[in-house]
Amino acid sequence: MLEAGAEINKTLDEYLQLAVRRRWWLLLPSCVVALATIGVSLLLTDVYRSETVILVEHQKVPEHYVISNVSPELRNRLQTMTQQILSRTRLLRIIDELGLYADRKEDMVPEELVELMGRNIQVDLLGAGAKRNGLNAFKISFSAEDPRVAQQVTSRLTSLFIEENLKVREQQSLGTTNFLRAQLEEARKELQQQEARLREFKTRFLGELPEQHQGNLQVLGGLQMQLQNIGTALNRARERRVYLESLVAQYRSLAETEASSLPGAPTPRAISGAETELARLRRQRAELLGRYTPKHPDIRKIEDEIAQTETLLAQMKKEQETAADSTAEDKPADNPKGSPATPGRSQLATVIAQVESQLRANQTEIDNLLGEEERLKGKVQTYERRLNLTPLREQQLADVVRDYKLSKQNYEELLKKKMESELATSMEKRQQGEQFRILDPPSLPEKPYRPDRLRVNALGATLGLGLAVGLAFLAEVRDRSVHTEKEVSRFLPVPLVIGVPNLPTGIEQRQQWWRRIFECVAGSTLVLVVIAGELFILWRG
Repeated sequence: MLEAGAEINKTLDEYLQLAVRRRWWLLLPSCVVALATIGVSLLLTDVYRSETVILVEHQKVPEHYVISNVSPELRNRLQTMTQQILSRTRLLRIIDELGLYADRKEDMVPEELVELMGRNIQVDLLGAGAKRNGLNAFKISFSAEDPRVAQQVTSRLTSLFIEENLKVREQQSLGTTNFLRAQLEEARKELQQQEARLREFKTRFLGELPEQHQGNLQVLGGLQMQLQNIGTALNRARERRVYLESLVAQYRSLAETEASSLPGAPTPRAISGAETELARLRRQRAELLGRYTPKHPDIRKIEDEIAQTETLLAQMKKEQETAADSTAEDKPADNPKGSPATPGRSQLATVIAQVESQLRANQTEIDNLLGEEERLKGKVQTYERRLNLTPLREQQLADVVRDYKLSKQNYEELLKKKMESELATSMEKRQQGEQFRILDPPSLPEKPYRPDRLRVNALGATLGLGLAVGLAFLAEVRDRSVHTEKEVSRFLPVPLVIGVPNLPTGIEQRQQWWRRIFECVAGSTLVLVVIAGELFILWRG
C-alpha cells in the first residue's frame, strides 16, 4: 500500500509540473472565454416576465339543485379558449392597442409578429387543474423587454380569458339547450306518430282489444241470457197461438152449426180452455217474479196477456149468461122458425173478431221475437268472433304499445334533460356558474426573467476551462522536448547513471525572476478581471 501511495503522489507531482509548465495554456483560454461570456451576457437584452394566477371558482348554486351542462374538464376548455384568444386577429389587435414591437414592425410581417408574441405567452395549469373536485387554477405569463408592457399585456390577456370563459360557457350551455330542444322536437313528432298509430289500431279493432275481453265476456253472457229469454217468450207465444187458433176454430164451428143449447153462447169447453190458459199465464208470471222485478218487460208483457185473457174469459161468461137469459124469456111465438136470437149471433161474431185480433197480435209478437232472436244470434256471433281474435290483437297491440312506451320514455327523458339544461343556461346567463377569479394580479417584475447571466457565465467558465485543458494537453502531446529524468530514461537505450542540473548564469536568473513577476502580475490581473466581471453580473442579477 505504501508503494501504491508513492505512485499516486508521484503521478500527482507530474500533473502539477505539467500544469505549471503549461500555465499560460490553461490561464489564457479560460480567462478569455470567461471574459467573452461576460461581455456577451452584458450585451443580451433583458426580458421581464409578468405572471398572474387565476382561480376557477365552482358554480354558486349547489349542484344537487342545478347541474351544469358545460364540460367540467378544465384542460380541454382552457386549450379551446387559448386557441381562440391567441388567434391572429386578437393578437394583432393587442399589438396595435398597446403598441408592441414598434421597432420591429418595419422589418417583420404581421404573421411573424403574431408568432413572436405567441412564443412570449405561456398558460400553465396549477395544482389539480384537471380534476373536477380539486383546486382548479392556472397561470398566465407574458415576457417583454419592458416590465410595464409585460404587466399590461398580462392584464389584457387575463381580462380576455375571463370574458372568453363567460362567453364560451354561455355558448356551450346554449348550444346544449338548443340541441336538446331539437332532439325533443323530433322525439315529440315520433311520440305523436306512435300515439296516432296506437289510436288508429284501437279504433280499427275496437271491441277486439285485450282490455275489452272481460267486457265482451259479460256482454256475451247477457246476450245468451236474452237469447234464452227470447226462446222462452217465443215458446209461450207459440203456445198461445195454438190456443187462440183452437178457440177461433171452436167459435167458427159454433157459428156455422148453431147446435148449442144456448144460441150465440160460448161452449163450456171454450170457457174451460180460457180458464186453463189463464192459469198457465199466472203460473208463468209467478215463475218470472222469482227471477225479475215487477217492472221487467217480460213480466209486464205476461201481465198484459193475463189481462187480455181475463177480459176474454169474463166476456165469454157474460155472453153465456146473456144467451141463457134470452132463451128463457123468449116465447116460441117470438121465434117461429126456432133459430137463435139475432143478438146472440152478433155477440158471437164480436168474440170471434176479438180472438182473431189477439191472434194477429200474437203473430206480430212471434215475428218480432223471431227478428229479435236473429238479431241476438248475430250479436252473439260478433262477440264470439271478437273473443276468438283477442289473443291475436293482444300480440299486435303489444308491439304497438312497446314502441309507444319507448317513444314516450325517450320523450320524457329528453324533456327532463331540456328543462335541466334551460335551468343551467339561465344560471350561466346570470353568471352564477363556474367563473374565473384573479387570485394573484399581474405582477410588475423588478428583475429580468431572461437571460440568466449567472448560468450563462458559469457555462462560459466551464467551457473556457475545458478548452484550456484541451489546448494544454494538445501542446504537451506535440512537444518533443525532455523535461524530467524519467523522460530521458524513456528515450535512451541504457540506464541513466548521473544527471547534471540546470546551472543558469546571473543574467539568466534575473531574467527568470522578472519573467515570473510579469507572469504573476499578468495572471493575477486576468483572474481579478474575471472575478470582478462575475461579481458585477452577480450584483446586477
